[in-house]
Amino acid sequence: MAASEAKKIFDLGLLRKIFSFAKPYRKTLYTTISLSVILAVLSPVRPYMIQLSVDKYIAGHLLEGLIWLCILQLAILMVESVLRFWFMYRTGWLGQTVVNDMRKEVFRKILFQHISYYDRTAIGTLTTRTINDIEAVNDIFSEGLISIVADVLTIIAIIIIMLITDWRLTLVSLSTFPILIIATYWFKESVNKSFQRVRNAVAQLNAFAQEHITGMYIVQAFAAEKKESGKFNKINKEHRNANIKSIFAYSVFFPVVEIILAASQGLLVWYGAVRLLHYDVTPGIMIAFFMYLNLLFRPLRMLADKFNVLQMGMVAGERVFTVLESEEYQRENGTYVPAMVKGEVEFEDVHFSYKEGVPVLRGVSFHLPPGKTMAVVGHTGAGKTSIISILNRLYETNGGRILIDGHDLKEYDIQELRKHIGIVLQDVFLFSGTVYDNITMRNSEIPLSKVEHVARMLGIHDFIMQLPGGYAFDVMERGNTLSQGQRQLLSFARALLYDPSILILDEATSSVDSESEQLIQHAIDTLIKGRTSIVIAHRLSTIRKADEILVLDKGLIKERGTHNELIAHKGAYHQLYKAVEKELEEVNG
Repeated sequence: MAASEAKKIFDLGLLRKIFSFAKPYRKTLYTTISLSVILAVLSPVRPYMIQLSVDKYIAGHLLEGLIWLCILQLAILMVESVLRFWFMYRTGWLGQTVVNDMRKEVFRKILFQHISYYDRTAIGTLTTRTINDIEAVNDIFSEGLISIVADVLTIIAIIIIMLITDWRLTLVSLSTFPILIIATYWFKESVNKSFQRVRNAVAQLNAFAQEHITGMYIVQAFAAEKKESGKFNKINKEHRNANIKSIFAYSVFFPVVEIILAASQGLLVWYGAVRLLHYDVTPGIMIAFFMYLNLLFRPLRMLADKFNVLQMGMVAGERVFTVLESEEYQRENGTYVPAMVKGEVEFEDVHFSYKEGVPVLRGVSFHLPPGKTMAVVGHTGAGKTSIISILNRLYETNGGRILIDGHDLKEYDIQELRKHIGIVLQDVFLFSGTVYDNITMRNSEIPLSKVEHVARMLGIHDFIMQLPGGYAFDVMERGNTLSQGQRQLLSFARALLYDPSILILDEATSSVDSESEQLIQHAIDTLIKGRTSIVIAHRLSTIRKADEILVLDKGLIKERGTHNELIAHKGAYHQLYKAVEKELEEVNG
C-alpha cells in the first residue's frame, strides 16, 4: 500500500481533479502563482544591495548615496513583507475555500449513497474521509504545491544570482549539496512512511471510537470495558509510535541541515578569505554570499517536509475521491412525479438478496389495495424487513417488479416518492436538537402550529407539553433523555406530519413501556386510518386488525389471509399466534 500511495505525488490526473475544485477561484490561484514568482525575484535583491552598499558606498565614503540605498532597502523589505503576507493569506484562503466546497460535495455524496454502502463501510472511516482527509487536501494549497513552487523559484533565483556574482565561490559554498540531498531523501522517505501509519491509525481510531461510544450500553452491559480499552490502547499505541518515528526524523534532519549550512559557510570563509587576501573578491560579495546561503537553506530546510505534506495531501485526496467517484448511489432514478399517490402496492415475483448467492426473498408476490392494511409475520430472518427496505428503494431488487399505483418503482423520482411513504421503525433515531426539530426533521418552513395539530391528532400533545420546555425540549443525542416509548411517539408524529399515502410500521410496538402503550395504540390507529399500511408487528392487537396477513418463511410466502382464516387453517400462522399468546400469558402470569 505504501509503495503505491507514494507514487500518488506524481499522479497528474489526481492533481487535476483536486485543482478542479479551485476553478471557481482561478483569480486567486493565478494571483498566488504570480506572487510566488515576484517573491522569488525579490529574494536575492536585498543581499545584492548589501553588497553594493559595502563595496561602493561604504568603501567610497558616499554617505548620501548610502542613506538613499538604505531607504530603498527598507522600502523593498516592506513591499516584500506585504507581498509575503498576501501570498500566505491567499494560499490559506484558497485551501480553506476549496476544502469547504469539497467537504460539502463529499457529505452530499454520502447522503445519497445506497444503504448497502453503509453495511460495508465503518462510520468512523467516513468521518475520517469527511474531516481529516479533506483537511489534508487543504495542505496541498496552503503548504504543498503552491508553496513548493514558490520555494523552488526562490532557490533557482538565488543560485542564478550567486553564479552570476561569482561562480567559483558558488560551487565551493554549495559543494555540501550532495550530502543535503541524501539527508533530504532519507528524511522524506522516513516521514512519508510514518505519516502513512499515522493516517491509517487515525482512521482506525475514529472507526473504533465511533463504534464503541455508540454501542457503550452493550460494552458496559457485558462488562467488556477492560477488554475494549485494551484494544483501543493497541491502536492508540500504533498512532503514538508512528508520530514518534516522524518526530525522530525531524529531530535528526534539522540539526543535520544546520551542520551542512555551517559546513557551507566554513568553506565560504576559507575559500573566500584566500581570494579576499588576493583582492580577487570584495568584502561586499562575501557578506552577500553569507546572506544568500541563509536565504537558500531556509526553504531547503522545509522543502522535504512540504513534499511530504503534498504527498499526504495526494493520498488523502485519492481517498476522498474514492467517495466522490463511488457508483453506489441511486443511478437509475426515474422522472415520474405524480401529483398524488393513492397507495396501491403490488409485488410481482420479487427476488432480493443482500449478498450474491444468499437469497432473502424468493419470488414474493402480493397485491395491497389503497387504504388497506397488511401485516407481515414470520420468524427472524424470514424477510419481513427486506420487504419494506426494497419498497422504499433503500436496496435494489434482483428480479421481479414492484408497482405503486400501477407504475414500476424505478419510474418514480425516488426522492419525491419517499415523501409519500412514512416509516416508523422499532429502533427510533432522534437527532440532537429539540422535539420540534426532530418531528419536522429541521424543516423550518413547517410552523409549530402544524406540529401541534399533528400531535393533538395522535393524542401526544399533552405528553410533549409535560416535557421541560415542551416542543423546545432538547432530546440530546439519539434521544437519550427520553424513554423508548416516548421516542416512538415522536416518530409517529414525524411520520404523520408529512401526511404519507403509504405507511410502514416495522415492529414499531414491540418494545415500549406500559405507560406509553395506550398512547401508542391510539397513535397507530390514527396513523393507519385511510392509508395503505404495511405492518411488521409482534403485538396481536395490531395483527388482528389487518385486512390481510402474510406469513413469510425463508423468503417465501407460506400463508396469506385474514386473522380468522389463518387461525382456522391451523398452519404456520396458527403456531406463531399460539406461541405469542403463550408468551404473553407467561409474562402476565
